[in-house]
Amino acid sequence: MFPGWMQIALVVLLIVLLFGRGKISDLMGDVAKGITSFRKGIKDGSEDVNTEAPKAVEETPVIEGETVKGDEKEKTEA
Repeated sequence: MFPGWMQIALVVLLIVLLFGRGKISDLMGDVAKGITSFRKGIKDGSEDVNTEAPKAVEETPVIEGETVKGDEKEKTEA
């Protein structure tokens, strides 16, 4: 059973009375900004995945089974 046009008009009138015309237009503007940001994020995300080159793995020196950190590396080279 589909609601008639009078029932739909009554629901719309109640929504406008409860929230006000300004509040509804602000809400719709926020929804539109959210959708635009979502689409932009998806578009940017797909470009980053395709164009990103693999990064080289930096070799860290190992002394007697322990990994040498940046500060200790300078001490061992000197």
